[in-house]
Amino acid sequence: MTPRQIVAELDKYIVGQNAAKKSVAIALRNRWRRQRVAEDLREEIAPNNIIMIGPTGVGKTEIARRLARLAGAPFVKVEASKFTEVGYVGRDVESMVRDLVDVAVNMVRTEREDEVQDEAEKRVEDRLLDLLIPPAESQTAPAAGAPAGDGDKKERVWFATPAGQAEPVEDVAGRERRERTREKFRQLLRDGKLEEREVEVEVSQSMPVENMMIPMGGGMDGGGMDGNLMDMLQDWLPKKTKRRRVSVAEARRILLQDELDKLVNMDEVVNESLDRVEDMGIIFLDEIDKIAGERGAAGGPDVSREGVQRDLLPIVEGSTVQTKYGMVRTDHVLFIAAGAFHVSKPSDLIPELQGRFPIRVELSSLTQDDFVRILQEPKNALVSQYRALAAADGAELVFTDDGVREVARTAAQLNERMENIGARRLHTVLTTLLEDVMFDLPDMAEKHIVVDAERVRNRLKDIVEDEDLRKYIL
Repeated sequence: MTPRQIVAELDKYIVGQNAAKKSVAIALRNRWRRQRVAEDLREEIAPNNIIMIGPTGVGKTEIARRLARLAGAPFVKVEASKFTEVGYVGRDVESMVRDLVDVAVNMVRTEREDEVQDEAEKRVEDRLLDLLIPPAESQTAPAAGAPAGDGDKKERVWFATPAGQAEPVEDVAGRERRERTREKFRQLLRDGKLEEREVEVEVSQSMPVENMMIPMGGGMDGGGMDGNLMDMLQDWLPKKTKRRRVSVAEARRILLQDELDKLVNMDEVVNESLDRVEDMGIIFLDEIDKIAGERGAAGGPDVSREGVQRDLLPIVEGSTVQTKYGMVRTDHVLFIAAGAFHVSKPSDLIPELQGRFPIRVELSSLTQDDFVRILQEPKNALVSQYRALAAADGAELVFTDDGVREVARTAAQLNERMENIGARRLHTVLTTLLEDVMFDLPDMAEKHIVVDAERVRNRLKDIVEDEDLRKYIL
């Protein structure tokens, strides 16, 4: 997609913020361009990491998330405030790369499973038929020179099949009957008429590693070397099988996963996943302002802020991280950082980290007119969501133009008086406005509800004007 097309797609979900959309569109297109550069120069082209600065609720996270979906790229969102300096208890910064690899493996595996879905379903159907109609015990022809059977047994006449196998003549007719019965059951199975019938399947169970006494490191979150050790032990431990009686519907789910596991080559999945992470991966580093502070400030619980920045630096600059699937280089992973920077400033970050985010974009606060557009224009607009929820109860929820404008005005007014939480204020206003309607909807005789300006004012008047209530409700 060209940058202009990328911005057009983002416009379907995010109102305004054209400067940010333009920057991320260029960064995404540059990744495509890099793949078409000569190989010796390709490694030298570093990604244009972006830092988005703006108040909460203006679309920073949504821009990054939609961008990753457009690119079909592995994407992970992490909060910088969750990380701690090495040596402290908490998440280490390398865990974000391990999370990204896990996302990529799941993404590629899902794609490969979709490719072999039809073949897996055919195999599952045959296995279900074997469970519903167990195959007859095979009987083989007597070997040459073998002693005759007991005198009271009737001598058998053997028949050569087209496949060159020998079968007793009386079994040929039985085999044909079984085939006819099997085809009848196959049709019943496809028609969904045997879903409740019970069958017996073998389910493999792994021994839970958590029950084993394994000494773990102090400052890890289960995603580092200790997590890798647990995953390796899980693979090494013998799996025991257990027979369970389940419905055909449940057996189909169990057998389908089993067949998909057989058909999907996990080595290929892992190799492609690592390539995607290194060349296309996107890490959205939210709340980066929470680890920024005045350098040299002493003591207190913020002592590890600068330490987290120092730990982040090699990951953003480009380093090699050990994951349970192998080593991953972060040289060409795109990092998009975001923060409100209410208290701190971007210049409070250590200079080395600032230099690794060459593109800075400021997102503007949302106005009342923006709220009106947010309520109506995006594909997943809040008004559309509430209409769909009401339709589930057979009701029709109608928002008039003046009703939408009144909701937007109320949200903008509350943002001015209280904390500015951006478009998230629309959620709180609409939830409060429609609380009684959504509660009574199943029992209402009149299923046509109109939300106009008068209804909005009457419902929210007391709450907006009551200072104490506003603290807790809106």
